[in-house]
Amino acid sequence: MKLSDVKDLLPTLENVEFQLENGTFVPEHFHVTEVGMITKNFIDCGGVIRKEQVVNFQLWNADDFEHRLKPGKLLNIIKLSEEKLGIQDVEIEVEYQSETIGKYDLDFNGKNFVLRNKTTACLAQDACGIPSEKQKRSLSELTATSANSCAPGSGCCKF
Repeated sequence: MKLSDVKDLLPTLENVEFQLENGTFVPEHFHVTEVGMITKNFIDCGGVIRKEQVVNFQLWNADDFEHRLKPGKLLNIIKLSEEKLGIQDVEIEVEYQSETIGKYDLDFNGKNFVLRNKTTACLAQDACGIPSEKQKRSLSELTATSANSCAPGSGCCKF
């Protein structure tokens, strides 16, 4: 989800709610403690130089149980970050603390923002030495198309 998508959704919502993929909710007294632009410059294992940019939202649970972030307040934080930091309209990554700081992609299910689990991947699969997955074929395909197949009554089996 891009920043512009969040900005379009916020005015239509009564509350800002974040939900994890497993169905549990971020406690409603969370704070958005950071909105920023993260730029990652790196070289993948194939030697290709890459650059990725994401807008980062950091969610934090405080002990002020009466706190509720309203859509207008989050929209103002986003607008201020665009003005002061030059944040661009790119994908959003959310940081949220569970056992450790987790990084999530952001989605919307029609009512709540959903924190989607992120996974790692090799960006240079052709260069990192991992064999490509072999195409699976059924045994019947192999015997029917093989030149050395042994069909009943063909005389190939002497027993």
